[in-house]
Amino acid sequence: MSGIDKKIVTVSVTGATGHIGYAILFRILSGNLFGKDIKINLQIIDINNEKIKAALSGVAMEIEDSAFPALNNLSIHTDPTSGFNRADVAFLIGARPRGPGMERKDLLLANGKIFVEQGKALNESASRDVKVLVVGNPANTNAYIAMKSAPDLKKRNFSAMMRLDHNRAVAQLSKKLRCSVDKISQICVWGNHSPTMVVDVNNALLNDSERVIDQLDPDWISENLMPNVAKRGAAIIKQRGLSSAASAASAAVDHMHDWVNGTQSWTTMGIPSYGEYGIPEDLVFGFPTTCHNGGDISVVNNLVLDKLIKEKIKLSVDELIQEKENVADLIS
Repeated sequence: MSGIDKKIVTVSVTGATGHIGYAILFRILSGNLFGKDIKINLQIIDINNEKIKAALSGVAMEIEDSAFPALNNLSIHTDPTSGFNRADVAFLIGARPRGPGMERKDLLLANGKIFVEQGKALNESASRDVKVLVVGNPANTNAYIAMKSAPDLKKRNFSAMMRLDHNRAVAQLSKKLRCSVDKISQICVWGNHSPTMVVDVNNALLNDSERVIDQLDPDWISENLMPNVAKRGAAIIKQRGLSSAASAASAAVDHMHDWVNGTQSWTTMGIPSYGEYGIPEDLVFGFPTTCHNGGDISVVNNLVLDKLIKEKIKLSVDELIQEKENVADLIS
């Protein structure tokens, strides 16, 4: 049984015709997210123009042709209020990409308007226990905007995807240590989903017992692991000519699977702060977390942070505070 105590789960996905949105739909319907005995009402959402509406119909045709046993009902939406109707789970993927010459502040304002609208729509029509994952960038501040635009929903109904950064760090470690990824646990990525993110392996374990940090050169951590994870997205664009899609969709499913079904070990989630580790309240910040009881999120407490980690976390905090100030007029 899924952590959501229903036989039929309603899932809404925005940006369903985009690369990540398209990739995630088939993962959602595979049966691995909620369990093989759970049926899914899938509500796919995108913007209201004729070209996108046609593409949305084409995506729906492909879903129908896949004959997924998990699919109970499929509906197409261009209005977020109807698209989020009774949603138990919402993946907010659709967002404007950063264009040539566009400053991060400009991107924040352009996408902020999208997430104000989506937050209001969730507030109006989604389940009161909806689990919202914001994937569209800048994900942390977009999640903050959506949360602030949905005052009738609990703050920690909202999260931002840091799981891609987490998965990238685990993958880098597994290559370095020549082990499978499932042998590594208790890493986290603090902060913002941006180059200021902070990969922390000080508590990481290999085979649940051996300290990872004892097997790594400190210079490799600071000069290879941290920058490689932070710049991985740009590296993929350089090699592929397109941004991450399949890996982002996979990370989003991993994030929601753990949120719904519970974690085996720590994971990384961008969630609204309640002041843990001195992070200002309401910033949507990457923390080491565990999930349990069908959706409750807990921050892993009492970790000792060394001087380097604290200094890097401050940079991420400062960046998120600046982003928050940049969008203040949108949510006032």
